[in-house]
Amino acid sequence: FPSHVEQLRRVKPVYETLPGWSEEIHHIRRLEDLPKAARAYLDRLAELLRCPIEVVSVGPDREQTIFV
Repeated sequence: FPSHVEQLRRVKPVYETLPGWSEEIHHIRRLEDLPKAARAYLDRLAELLRCPIEVVSVGPDREQTIFV
């Protein structure tokens, strides 16, 4: 992240639209059981961040966590 205001002023945002999903996912505990669009979203996020996704939350409870 740019630490100087001048650098920040030159930043150009990149906006991507990805397919969404309407399925309930709060009960899912395995990555492969997520909807295809959700997995594609996570893949794209990992690609943009250049780091692996290791934990995915599918709800507010501790049990609603997928460890990749």
